[in-house]
Amino acid sequence: MSPARHGHDNAPPNRALVAGTVTFYLVAALSMVMANKWVLNTTDVPLFFLDMQLLIAVVLFLFAHMLGMLQLPLRWDWQVIKGLIPTVSLSLVGLSLSNYTLKYVDASFYQVARGMVLPFTVCTSFFILQARPSLRILVACSIVTLGFFVGVFLDGTNVSALGVTFGVVSSMVTALHSVVIKKSLDVVHGSALHLSWYTNLLSVIVLTPVVVLGGEGPGVMKLLLGPESTPGQLYTFMIGSLVTGLFGFLMSIASLLSIKVTSPITHMVSSAVRGVAASLLGLWLFHDIITTGRASSVAIILLGSIYYTWVKHVESQPTYERVPLEDIETGKQGKPE
Repeated sequence: MSPARHGHDNAPPNRALVAGTVTFYLVAALSMVMANKWVLNTTDVPLFFLDMQLLIAVVLFLFAHMLGMLQLPLRWDWQVIKGLIPTVSLSLVGLSLSNYTLKYVDASFYQVARGMVLPFTVCTSFFILQARPSLRILVACSIVTLGFFVGVFLDGTNVSALGVTFGVVSSMVTALHSVVIKKSLDVVHGSALHLSWYTNLLSVIVLTPVVVLGGEGPGVMKLLLGPESTPGQLYTFMIGSLVTGLFGFLMSIASLLSIKVTSPITHMVSSAVRGVAASLLGLWLFHDIITTGRASSVAIILLGSIYYTWVKHVESQPTYERVPLEDIETGKQGKPE
């Protein structure tokens, strides 16, 4: 490979591409949260709602494959499926708990309820991967934890204890998933796209009977066929399922693009903007109450997250050992007499 070509391949993405990717990710993520909250406010079948989201995402993956936009592995590989059981299970449990969290807390409080993802991820990495965190990483986790407790105990409004519990458990599952997913990428030869496809497909297969076993069967029949089901409820459910299924599919693409063309710091800043925007949209769309305690909680969690990202960036930079000047001179002049 020529030097010119090598430099071209390693050239950083242009600003327009980075800006477009960040905007795309923000719009997809925010739309997903708001549409989820819109439907969960009116339905008693959150697992069935999640099942429909995943099914629509699977259908869109297949359409994209048929149109040649994506190349998916359609062969049923039992070895791959067996290797993906842990990550698919954790992903499904995490998504279900996230939906339950969003059902019981305000959209503006959702980020606070799931604010312990970072500390749990660091703890999980320590116990499973033996990745010992630095003192500055622990400081960042302490800041995030402080923000979580400020939001839960000093919010000034009634906060659902059940919603917070779902949020904490969801954060633990997400942290564990973030560790397991690294091994799962090896199963699909490093293809994040194939991992997303398998995760959505297998989640639909597993979740469909769980909807019935979880006691949502009567609620589903009431929603779809029951005389007490209002057209507005069914319309909200159907439109919400289509929107969240579409954005669930787009989030898979957005995540790939975000990892490919943005730096970790850019990704964290975009997540910070998403958190603030979610609070403002919750205030506007659902008339959430943004108290001083809640606003402070979001700000503290974002501050700790941004500090963590900066520390990880600094710690990932190569370090060079300083060579004394006399050693350099000795190396140039040969062995001294």
